[in-house]
Amino acid sequence: MKKLQNMMIAIAALTLLAACGNSTGDRALSGAGIGAGVGAVGGTLIGGDPVDGALVGGAVGAAAGGLTKKSNIDLGKPIWR
Repeated sequence: MKKLQNMMIAIAALTLLAACGNSTGDRALSGAGIGAGVGAVGGTLIGGDPVDGALVGGAVGAAAGGLTKKSNIDLGKPIWR
């Protein structure tokens, strides 16, 4: 039951953070949020710790978002602006 609860929280967080942005910082921030959500869900599904999954996923997402260019990916204005 705890795994299901953790997975539902992670999915809800991922849904709220599903926006990229125009600047490198926006893309890095949203990539970190999306990566953390996916990592938490992945960690839960494989029976690991969702917090560890969120940390690794967040780091990978932030790096991927920060390394992209506006011409490569632009999904519009982020939800926090």
